[in-house]
Amino acid sequence: MNTEHDWIATPVTTELLRGALDVERTEHGVLPHRLPAWARAQNTDAQLAMAESQPSGVRLAFRTRATAVELDALPTKRAYVGVPPRPDGVYDLMVDGRPAGRTSVKGGNTQTIDMAAGTLETQVGGPGTLRFTGLPERDKDVEIWLPHNETTEVLVLRTDAPIEPARDPGRKVWLHHGSSISHGSDAAGPTTTWPALAATLGGVELINLGLAGSALLDPFTARTLRDTPADLISVKIGINLVNADLMRLRAFGPAVHGFLDTVREGHPTVPLLVVSPILAPIHEDTPGPCFPDFSEIGEGRLRFQAAGDPAERAQGKLTLAVIRDELARIVEQRAADDPNLHYLDGRALYGEADYAELPLPDELHPDAATHRRMGERFAERVFADDGPFSNGGA
Repeated sequence: MNTEHDWIATPVTTELLRGALDVERTEHGVLPHRLPAWARAQNTDAQLAMAESQPSGVRLAFRTRATAVELDALPTKRAYVGVPPRPDGVYDLMVDGRPAGRTSVKGGNTQTIDMAAGTLETQVGGPGTLRFTGLPERDKDVEIWLPHNETTEVLVLRTDAPIEPARDPGRKVWLHHGSSISHGSDAAGPTTTWPALAATLGGVELINLGLAGSALLDPFTARTLRDTPADLISVKIGINLVNADLMRLRAFGPAVHGFLDTVREGHPTVPLLVVSPILAPIHEDTPGPCFPDFSEIGEGRLRFQAAGDPAERAQGKLTLAVIRDELARIVEQRAADDPNLHYLDGRALYGEADYAELPLPDELHPDAATHRRMGERFAERVFADDGPFSNGGA
């Protein structure tokens, strides 16, 4: 620890956290969760357990005159057998709403995943410290956005001046649910995932329930959306259902209706936007499941391929094209009695022309430049004066 400052230590509490729906106390500190404990108790899937514990959109928010800030954190990093090492998770510093620094924490726990064998090994490590210095010596709002792709236990916050919880910004709350693309996939950092960028441009407070590999119309996710206070809600549905080959068309339509019915139980008149999948050529007309292709792993490239047969659509197998048609039909049907329900074709965020210019590196996930484009387009279309979330920041 840097000893040139007189540090004030502050335990991290729920009052300092935004974007988390639950906070678990651990032997080290606190672990933010994006699903409540009762929902986690109904889950048996390791992928979802991992995804919801990664704090996409979760940030510490406080007001202070401090010029230096430290945070002790214990990350859990993921490594994949045969895949080039992943970069350390990123912590973004925002001061009065503007980027003011970026750093990472070395060490921590490491989970090594063998996708081919379906095994996981854990190596236990210790916490690390991140530090930001040179902050302006005035009263200011400070946010530290936690890594969107790294499970993070936060231990203690240190500053060289007292802090207090951030004031209520008075902005509307946007609650969003989606897949790894909404979770952040290959974004450059937690403030530059497409939902985080869109929230900034739209002037709203984000709660991100993008859950990598896990946007599967789970009833406990619908009930979580139902029970979470929000002024604006969006659900991005489709890609994971095809990836996992989880259901057929016969089950998909009623499942979407049931999911939306549950959300509407808690939010009967809130603007609700249904977003269909962005373009992903491997699954446009070819059903899942998808599988990792390791043929170019020696060159540092991992790609995904679709294992289904386009002819299987006749038996009700889902493709992205089928899902878009069905979602558009369902929203049009329901909107006759629900004027606050809206639909957005995901290809308006990323379509064929975008794929030609900015192809998906692994055929599924957007890169950092594409996240920025999607965030800007979502804000332009959805938060515009004539958009479904018009005046979102008012």
